[in-house]
Amino acid sequence: MAKSLTVIACVVSVAAVATAVAVVSPDRLDLRGAIAQPGDKIADRPAEKGPDKPSSERRWLAVAPGRIEPPSGMIKVAAPAVGIVSKVLVKVNDTVFAGEPLILLNDDEIQSRYAAAEAQAGMRKRLRDEQPATGKAADRRKAEDAVADAETAVFEAQMAVDRAAITWRSGGGSNEALTNARSGLARAQDELGKRQAQLRATTADAPLPTPLEAQVASARGDLAFARVNLEKLRIRAPIDGTVLQININPGELATPNALQPLLMIANLMTLNVRAELDERDVSEIKVGQAASIRAAAFPNKEFAGSVTSIAPLVEPSRIGARAQQGNRSDIDAIEVLIKLQQPGPLTAGMKVDVYFNADKQASR
Repeated sequence: MAKSLTVIACVVSVAAVATAVAVVSPDRLDLRGAIAQPGDKIADRPAEKGPDKPSSERRWLAVAPGRIEPPSGMIKVAAPAVGIVSKVLVKVNDTVFAGEPLILLNDDEIQSRYAAAEAQAGMRKRLRDEQPATGKAADRRKAEDAVADAETAVFEAQMAVDRAAITWRSGGGSNEALTNARSGLARAQDELGKRQAQLRATTADAPLPTPLEAQVASARGDLAFARVNLEKLRIRAPIDGTVLQININPGELATPNALQPLLMIANLMTLNVRAELDERDVSEIKVGQAASIRAAAFPNKEFAGSVTSIAPLVEPSRIGARAQQGNRSDIDAIEVLIKLQQPGPLTAGMKVDVYFNADKQASR
């Protein structure tokens, strides 16, 4: 009987120990589920993160908001004088050349003053010619008359260019006629430069002018001033470019201090992106850095570009979302200029995002 109890006690003890091992060490039951097998793919597991991770695995070094702009900037053309608009010679999207008349103003008073100044200069010259000059005084007088004639030739050549441009713009003139008129203006300007150089050389040791000669010089100065005022009635294109905006119509009054410019012009042959890069990312970006530009208007397209300049100044952001809400002080950015290789459908003023490529560092 005692031997039977001993056997039962041993069996119960062995069962208790086995149960305890199973409860305390459940990992011993099946360890294969917690160990990667040789056939498993590393990509199926979460990627490792940490400071030792190579930076080359990042596709973008930085991302910055930007805006498309022409290299020339958006040029706002204002009226140099007060006048009633008589004609608007161009329309939006027209391509213009530097010096082409865009808007004509009408001011009868300025035109009358020009006619009076022209008549006065002619009369003073006739009175002076009644008193002959000799020697170096005669040479100076001849040189002054040559300069005055050259100035008149330039003025008349400019008027000829304007007439040819207006006729060509309206579709009634040929491109050849406009080209010839512009060539004539260039020749007249060259001739004026030569005459002015001769006058400077002649007056170096010439005697003082007589009262009649001084009156001629004064009258010619008044004529030049009248021509300047007359020129202000023709608003010209300051650069070769495209008309982006027109804010005035014939019959309206143009003033120099108007709230809106009369026109906006830009050269759209090439386009840049002015991006605002977070100051914390500036060490990653170099001049020549390749970049990809994306616009919300073209979600499936990327436009290539490269960094051309990095501003040396940190300023509050003016493009970012928080900056638009008025919280400028909490965003410090550096302006980075990116030149677009092929602008394509992108237009001036469009908002874009600039992605600076990580695999195309600029060479130092």
